[in-house]
Amino acid sequence: MVSLVAELPGVARNIADVAGIGFVGEASWSVLFEGSNPIRLLAGLWVSVRIALIAMAGGIVLGIPLGVAMTSRRAWVRMALKAYVEAMRLLPQIVVLFIVFFSLSRDFNINLSGETAAIVAFTLWGSAEMADLVRGAITAVPRHQYESAQALGLGAVQVQRYVVIPQAVRSLIPTTVNLTTRMIKTTSLVALIGVVEVLKVGQQIIDANRFDYPGAALWVYGAIFILYFIVCFPIAWYSRRLERRWSE
Repeated sequence: MVSLVAELPGVARNIADVAGIGFVGEASWSVLFEGSNPIRLLAGLWVSVRIALIAMAGGIVLGIPLGVAMTSRRAWVRMALKAYVEAMRLLPQIVVLFIVFFSLSRDFNINLSGETAAIVAFTLWGSAEMADLVRGAITAVPRHQYESAQALGLGAVQVQRYVVIPQAVRSLIPTTVNLTTRMIKTTSLVALIGVVEVLKVGQQIIDANRFDYPGAALWVYGAIFILYFIVCFPIAWYSRRLERRWSE
């Protein structure tokens, strides 16, 4: 019995190695510090953040006028923009990404790099999301605010500038911040079109060390989770802080 107990750790290690998850006592975490792996992970994270921030900036620039136009009195304008917004929101982001990356190259002979295609795809998606947020923020302003401003003699442009827009922006900023965090997390999809972002770097590290560190996957993906958390948590915290401040 004593000899059987003594052999259990070795048996458990063999089972873990076969399963590809490594043993608890294994130093698989050290793969994170092998060679240039830390720098590679940080460089991959910067690729993800860069794509998200550029696409978010483009989404804001396109989404704000689209959202304002969605409140137009012309029915055909509202219907056309609503069709665009719903199409971008209902299609999975990976489908939009593949359409931009593969279809544009094939059908229009446009050669786009993976990162450029990702920025274009996420800009289209972000502009649709942003347009809907702007439309919702504008329509959320109570009707009596318009009527009171008009009763004071303000024109249509002055009503928008001094009454509607300040209130809309106040409710729009927290939701825009939340959209930014969603954009950053969604950039993990760009690995499917060959962009070497943080998730792709993690997969490369795991594949390169699958024999020496069979339990590396847990540690590498855990490190990626922490990196995403470090980037996204301050943004989410700031959004909640704005909501609490403006709800007082």
